[in-house]
Amino acid sequence: MSGFTGGEKLNLTGWTHAYSGKVRDLYVPTGESLESTPRVLVVASDRVSAFDHVLEPGIPGKGELLTTLSLWWFDQLGVPNHLREGDIPAEVQGKAMLVANLDMFPVECVVRGYLSGSGWLEYQESQSVCGIALPAGLQDGDKLPEPIYTPAWKAPFGEHDENITFERTVELVGLEDATALRDLSLQIFNKATELAAAKGIILADTKFEFGRDRETGVITLADEVLTSDSSRYWDAAAYAAGTTPAEKMTSFDKQIVRNWLSANWDKTGTPPVLPADIVERTADRYRELITRMLG
Repeated sequence: MSGFTGGEKLNLTGWTHAYSGKVRDLYVPTGESLESTPRVLVVASDRVSAFDHVLEPGIPGKGELLTTLSLWWFDQLGVPNHLREGDIPAEVQGKAMLVANLDMFPVECVVRGYLSGSGWLEYQESQSVCGIALPAGLQDGDKLPEPIYTPAWKAPFGEHDENITFERTVELVGLEDATALRDLSLQIFNKATELAAAKGIILADTKFEFGRDRETGVITLADEVLTSDSSRYWDAAAYAAGTTPAEKMTSFDKQIVRNWLSANWDKTGTPPVLPADIVERTADRYRELITRMLG
């Protein structure tokens, strides 16, 4: 398993650093391995990524904000999740979760209620997303007739995730599991959409990750869930009032970062350093989402 070599490696009593992804660092009990340990400590860093690159600088307080939101959503959804009881080291309190070590599926379970991002790009080419035909004449930011399940293959670190069809998911994990992943994803998305709407927020799209519990065999919701990094959240009032995509999509996520990079980087070589105002505005949006969702 290869990961982000620039991840933090904290000195946590009783825990050993095992792996770093673009945003999260994994620790295992000292003396155990990531492959065999039943429990893993997941620490959310302040790193921010976009277009498969880790950017500089990070977003201050981001790790704690993402963890707070994930924990809140896990509590709301009523489906099996990877959280486990246990002590969190004081050094990472507030930005770490103790979780079961699952056998993860190699699929990102993306659900879209609105057309945006890579879905919008694909639609312009084929009038479909991940093999799902959509009505003609849709524009960036339009609401879809109903939420659609558009999975992606989880590429190794440093490579691009690839949008795939449901049929390709069946080839990867089998029909029974592929169907269960799709149905669970749509179920969770629909519930989350209702909860967000009650707060005046649109959940435009999100991605879920699932694994199989090694003890029970149950398909289990894992990783982060419905955070500002894994989802597109828009302000419902701004959406209703807007007349163009730019006016409608007032985001509570890292879209500010994506937009700035798209305007200032050709996506080759090392990405530029984020300006201070982009970092500050992104942090403000993350905090506002927490405030609105959690009340």
